[in-house]
Amino acid sequence: MSRVAVVTGGGSGMGESTCHELGRRGHKVAVLDLDEAAAQRVADDLRADGVTAVGIGADVTDRQVMADSFATVRSELGPTTILVTSAGLFGFSPFVDLRIEDWERVIAVNLTGTFHACQLAVPDMLDAGWGRIIMISSSSAQRGSPEMAHYAASKGGVVSLTRSLAREYAPHGITVNNIPPSGIETPMQHQQQAAGILPPTEQMAANIPIGHLGTGDDIAAMVGFLSSDEAGFITGQTIGVNGGAVM
Repeated sequence: MSRVAVVTGGGSGMGESTCHELGRRGHKVAVLDLDEAAAQRVADDLRADGVTAVGIGADVTDRQVMADSFATVRSELGPTTILVTSAGLFGFSPFVDLRIEDWERVIAVNLTGTFHACQLAVPDMLDAGWGRIIMISSSSAQRGSPEMAHYAASKGGVVSLTRSLAREYAPHGITVNNIPPSGIETPMQHQQQAAGILPPTEQMAANIPIGHLGTGDDIAAMVGFLSSDEAGFITGQTIGVNGGAVM
């Protein structure tokens, strides 16, 4: 059955892979990204593959922009019944040097941005009596990350938000789960490696039991399953896709 899926952070990395997976499954896809050109590029690629898609430039921290974006999705594609919150922001700083503005920005993107997207999508799901919300959290929320306290805290909030919404909306046919990636090769990772913040890929892979980094397609495959009818009895769960890095 074709449904309407919204993917925040859909213009690159795991979000882009997720857009293609959901399109492959026959859904209409709205690609939301802060980089409007990237959102449009992914939407163009989807349309070239025969997928009904729209690209929208959207800052997940801006409530009015997000409300307008969901209104556009409703007008052009239909009501949202699948939501994937993949928009995210890293940050690195020793805790004692962490600036309040950096703390607030990471929380605004990773946690408040997820809140905006969920709150705007849920009414459509309630009307449909069916919905799937998949939030992208992080293994940092499970094991902590030195010099990334604000990032880990924001993603920990996403995990708790998952559980709360799952309990609240399970009676309405809406499931809510989160995926905490670890060891996934992304453009953001490459940028951090180039800046000397993250170690080389080979060093990162050595810490993963399966022996190599994952890809956006690995995350997208789990998103695809969790968004399906077959996953209807799975809700409130944190499902790691990490090559065994966190067990």
